[in-house]
Order: sequence, then structure tokens, then C-alpha cells
Amino acid sequence: MERELPRTLKSFSPPMQQGLSVDDYELIVVDNGSRRPFRQQELEPFAPNVRVLDAPDPTPSPVAAIHQGLVAAKGELIGVCIDGARMASPGLLVNALAASQLHPKPVIGTLAFHLGFKVQMESVLEGYSQEVEDTLLARCDWEKDGYRLFQISSFAGSSAEGWFELPAEANALFLKRSHWRDLNGGYDIRFRTPGGGLANLDLWHRLAEDATSGLIMLLGEATFHQVHGGVATNALESPWAEFSREYRAIRGVEYKRPVRRPLLYGAFNAESASHIERFSSSASSR
Repeated sequence: MERELPRTLKSFSPPMQQGLSVDDYELIVVDNGSRRPFRQQELEPFAPNVRVLDAPDPTPSPVAAIHQGLVAAKGELIGVCIDGARMASPGLLVNALAASQLHPKPVIGTLAFHLGFKVQMESVLEGYSQEVEDTLLARCDWEKDGYRLFQISSFAGSSAEGWFELPAEANALFLKRSHWRDLNGGYDIRFRTPGGGLANLDLWHRLAEDATSGLIMLLGEATFHQVHGGVATNALESPWAEFSREYRAIRGVEYKRPVRRPLLYGAFNAESASHIERFSSSASSR
């Protein structure tokens, strides 16, 4: 992710993350076996509060690397992005922090978008590429206003039902430190397929089914996936069959999308609100 990671960190860094200073939070990057690992001094220009860890025994699945990051984290509210290619909207962190005060045991999720005007599983078959994406990002001038990322993106498949329905997974997930500890790191180490298979969906499903938790979805904030040849999002052939086999072997049942009404927290601005209109329009034409 030589191309993608600096943008990801820039989007998560102060002052692009509104309402927070460099001393309010830390960013942790766990390098899970890059051919040319980033060194901390290379990434500090993009995010001065970054800390870089190297996974001692890299595996195709990121689950062990996530556990390493959770152990190293110092904060009381800890967010995980299973994919380092996901940029953040400017109010994601401050709104997650505010939402964490709404329940003793909050589970805070976010919707996922893909950069480009279709889900990338389709767009890469039609010529969408890193070069096309670079042009889109340059034209929208996202570094001046990160909310402009909504102008050049579309709902990810897991979030295809729009803002007001529970997604199949959360690509930026926030729990309190004690909750992560009670879950033994949350992500099941038995998910060993490349990219973690359904590890992220599995954890989200278990969290959504826990009636003792406060399930909260952020409105008007999201993550944005950069195209990078990812094992699932950008695969030319779907790995779902392999992922499903692993899920059945671990859980003994077929995967089912969680069903629960979350508390909705946050607000829309002109950029994120445009996706309400787009979704409503596309839904009415079906």
C-alpha cells in the first residue's frame, strides 16, 4: 500500500480530523509483512501522531496484526480499520468519541464507500484504476475538504442499503478498551484466509447480536476505499465461496447478515447528504 497508506494517514491526521488536536489521539499502523515496510519517520510527515509496528510473524490474514495493534493501543476508545487503504471523512473520529458517551457499552460503526462511481468489483472491470482514481482525487481537492470524497464515491456493497439500514460490516469499528479485552481482541484468530476472509463480518455480526451493547451508526461520516488490488474488494473473481467455507468450518452455520435497529448519531452536510438523494432515486427506480 505504498500509494494508499500516506493518503489514509493524512485523512486520519490532525488537522484534517476536525475538533481534535495531535495530543488527543494516536494512530497505529501495523505493517503485516510489506515487501518494503514503511518506517515511522517516512509516515510522520503525513500524521505526526503515528506509531508504526511490525508484525513479527506476518500472515495472509490481518487478524494477528490487529490483535497486536489493540494490545499496543493506549486509548480508552479504540477504533480498528481492517484495511489500511480506507480514507476517513473529517468528522469520523470526533463523532465516534461523542457517540461513545451515549451507552456504557457502545459499539460504533461506520458505513463504507468505494472511490469511483460504482463498487470497485464492477468498476475495475470497466477500466477504473489507480491512475483514474488519482485524477479523481486531484480534481476534487480532498485535502482542502475531506468531505469532498463523497463527490467521487459510491456506497460499498456491504453498505448498499444506505444510511438508515445496518450494514453487513463496519470498516471503521470503535469499542471501549474494556470491551475489546472482554472479547479477547474481537477478531477470531481462526480466520486465516487472505484479507481475513469474513473475520470483519463475523465480529460485526456477534457485536450486533449482543443485546447488552448500544449499537450506534454514525451519520454523515464514512470511510472511502482506494483501489489497490485488494484480495476481496478488487478481486477479478469473487473469493466469497472460499470465505464462506472457512466461516462454516469455524461457526458451523452459514453466514447471515445481522438484523438490528441501531441508534443513528450525527448529521449530514451538503456532500454526504447528496448520497441520500442518490440512494432514494436508485431505490425508487427498482
